[in-house]
Amino acid sequence: MSEIALVTVSLAFLMPLGYVLIAAGGLSEERARYVALSLLAAMGLAVLGYVAIGFALQFGGVGLIHERPGYEELIWEWSALGAMWGKGWGMAGLAGWGLADAAATAGAITLAFANLPWVITATAIPLVSLRGRIPAWAAGLIGLLMGAVIFPLAGNWIWGGGWLANLGNNLGLGHGFVDAGGSGQVHLLGAAAALAGILVFTSRRPRRTKADEQIPLPPVHLPILAVVGAGFLLVGSLAWTVSNPLIDLRTLNLPLLALNGILAAAAACMLPLIFTWFLAGTPDPLMATRGFAAGAVAVAASAPFIPPMGALAIGAAVGLLIPLAIFLVDHVLRWDDPTAALTVHGLAGALGLLAVGIFADGRAGQGWNAIGIESYLGMARQGVTGALVSGILKPDWPTQMQAQLVGIAALALLGFFAAWLATAPLAVVFRLLGRMIHPTPSATVIPAPAVAAAPAATPSAVAEPAATVADATPDEADSIATPGFDVLGAHGAEAAA
Repeated sequence: MSEIALVTVSLAFLMPLGYVLIAAGGLSEERARYVALSLLAAMGLAVLGYVAIGFALQFGGVGLIHERPGYEELIWEWSALGAMWGKGWGMAGLAGWGLADAAATAGAITLAFANLPWVITATAIPLVSLRGRIPAWAAGLIGLLMGAVIFPLAGNWIWGGGWLANLGNNLGLGHGFVDAGGSGQVHLLGAAAALAGILVFTSRRPRRTKADEQIPLPPVHLPILAVVGAGFLLVGSLAWTVSNPLIDLRTLNLPLLALNGILAAAAACMLPLIFTWFLAGTPDPLMATRGFAAGAVAVAASAPFIPPMGALAIGAAVGLLIPLAIFLVDHVLRWDDPTAALTVHGLAGALGLLAVGIFADGRAGQGWNAIGIESYLGMARQGVTGALVSGILKPDWPTQMQAQLVGIAALALLGFFAAWLATAPLAVVFRLLGRMIHPTPSATVIPAPAVAAAPAATPSAVAEPAATVADATPDEADSIATPGFDVLGAHGAEAAA
């Protein structure tokens, strides 16, 4: 690894730190403590799991598609489909365990090191979202699985010669699944795992008791952390994509890639800023930094392939949707997602992948996934192409979009069900054991003393709410099922008094 490549990969480590700082900006000091521990845990679990098992699963067959020094022995790729399906349906690598034997080369070690910022970020997303609200064993299990199994399998499908990358060769779907900067492999995957943890271990937020009650913006506790995190993203994003040794940088316009990343993040930052200014009367720094992060996430997949106006459009769309999506998650679905992982990483990642099928103009990415090395769609040097093309190049619609949709579904299902299957059965077992060890004491029935009959209610009397859930209306049932919930909270009640 050259000195320049080493510095580039090192700068990419600012990305997970930036995302974590933005998440911590909306949490109390006590919860921010858990965020700090989560990042440290993500670094340890992701690196150990990836080096021991993950690298082999991701790149055990990379030598079959990349003829580069150091990859000669990494030629073992497994597929559940038989030979009758043809080549290119790889699902997992099986060589290079522990970075030993076939992976004990300078090229393989460089490839493993370059992927560490990505795997740490993917692991940190669910841990930061869930730590402190789920059992420690569950957080550790999700973190280890992300680094050792879930992220590497997704990486194999995209970068290791797997089936998503070969959708173009096998099914004629454009250039296959395209995710240059990890919008799907890192962010959508991590958000899907976080969603599984939220549904398994956390309760839904209480329903609002008053239909006309004003809904506050998410609380801002440490705004300076969020702003510093945005600065780290700005620096780290310049190195995030180009540090990947498998990308042929000669087919990309690197200044355009950097410019598109900044444009999308800036546009996604400004719209939430303006939205909260009009909505609440003052700009909200947390919502703006979340928009900035979401813009960086969304444009990562397509930044090398789109014009600047496309990057602006992606950032504007994401920035407009982020406040609305946070409202949907918090107050309609009532999922407990205080770090906005489902929107900043999940929604933005999915939109970024779709943007490839729309805004890629064909001027970059020639030969991506071994498609169109000499020409594509009859046009010499045409690269990754969506619906909106440049000049005389031909659009690749809807085949590239179809490949993107398949990839989105595959990554979301992998992240969600892998995390759910690993934690849900164990959660049930631990709950049952807890009830056996600490059974709930049976209530002693004390006969009520005789009282005088209450006078009949006058017509002007106000009807009392239902006393039991069985007798209640749906709105009353929620208030009974969640006793003690006060919309204003302790401090709000005092202020109202």
